[in-house]
Amino acid sequence: MSELHVVATIPVKPEAVDQVRPALTELVAATRGEEGCLAYDLFESAAAPGTFVTVERWTDQAALDAHMATPHVAAAFAAAGGALDGEVAIHPLRPVE
Repeated sequence: MSELHVVATIPVKPEAVDQVRPALTELVAATRGEEGCLAYDLFESAAAPGTFVTVERWTDQAALDAHMATPHVAAAFAAAGGALDGEVAIHPLRPVE
């Protein structure tokens, strides 16, 4: 079984950053307690303020799929609602050998 690494970008409208940040912080706290979550960190881009980035490690795809179906993910998407400044992009990563 190999780990799954994921990066997600969440672009937020400048006027909504302070509204969305707490919801994403709550998402991090809840996610770190999930079975299968090895690491889940939240950043804000220094090059593109208002773009939040999660850097994640999961035991496998099933753990990521379970995460995406949790109430706290739904709550974070609901909180972001009309505050998004584009699409959320979720990037499962493959190692380059």
